[in-house]
Amino acid sequence: MGTSPDRSITEADVRPDQGGAGFAPDDTVKESTQAVARPLKIIRPPSFSVYTIFTGVRTLLQYSDLLYTLSLFRLNVRYKQSVLGWSWALLQPLALMGIYTVIFTRVTTIATGGIPYPVFVFSGLLPWIFFSASISSAVQGLVLHPNLLTKMYFPHEIIPLSYLAAGLTDFCIASLILIGLILHYHVALTWNLLYAIPIVLLLGGFAAAIALFFSAIQVRFRDVGLAMPFVLQVWMFTVPVVYSLQSVPPRYRRLYLLDPAAGLIDNFRTVVLGGAAPNAASLVTSGAVTALCLGLAYAYFKSSEATMADVI
Repeated sequence: MGTSPDRSITEADVRPDQGGAGFAPDDTVKESTQAVARPLKIIRPPSFSVYTIFTGVRTLLQYSDLLYTLSLFRLNVRYKQSVLGWSWALLQPLALMGIYTVIFTRVTTIATGGIPYPVFVFSGLLPWIFFSASISSAVQGLVLHPNLLTKMYFPHEIIPLSYLAAGLTDFCIASLILIGLILHYHVALTWNLLYAIPIVLLLGGFAAAIALFFSAIQVRFRDVGLAMPFVLQVWMFTVPVVYSLQSVPPRYRRLYLLDPAAGLIDNFRTVVLGGAAPNAASLVTSGAVTALCLGLAYAYFKSSEATMADVI
């Protein structure tokens, strides 16, 4: 005899021990518990506050493994299918050093305090290339990865910061040339060389501030990415890269050193080539301005983060 189509389903039909189809009550409870236990991320309305900075940093630390992975990805993609590979990190500063050496030793002269010009200019180009190349790449980072911003959540500042981490690796590679030049020209080294580490970190912090601020604006106004290479090109001649700080008139020097890039690059050259301790007033000023700019830029970036996926 067949079963009537409209027969009601009894408890025996769904009881697992009698081979019935369906889900046991325990399985349903287990799945409900798992659904409730899933971590949720609530993206709140944009806010510009100190609380935004602290919560953003705490979240960023939780995603440190993603920052590490993306930084390695930047390096692999940058030199993928390249014949010279990592040598490009050496060729750019070497080529610029050669050009500026010809110009500022054959065409005109620059006061270097008795330091041979090739090693003098390279000690300025090395931190400047790290600074400018990191900013130029990081500002474009968000608009180059719209799918990451629209399809998943993670701290969006990881994208521009990964470019800075990759730039720091290039800086370390190019430092081998500086070491070779120092040995070639018999430049005396002292323990003050260790000051170069915090100086480079401060320069990276200032680069992060510029990158975070303008990458957030770049999401809405693509003119920023188009103007940035020109701005950086002009900016290079306003900091002591190809000339020394002594070339700046004393009456303008205090205003000149309000730019952290100027003070940090000059102090980098001082501790590496001069063997002296960094200028305390200049270093404190650069550090204070960097900290202020980084805090404000990060707060602005986090306040803009909630709407980036809507406008990119």
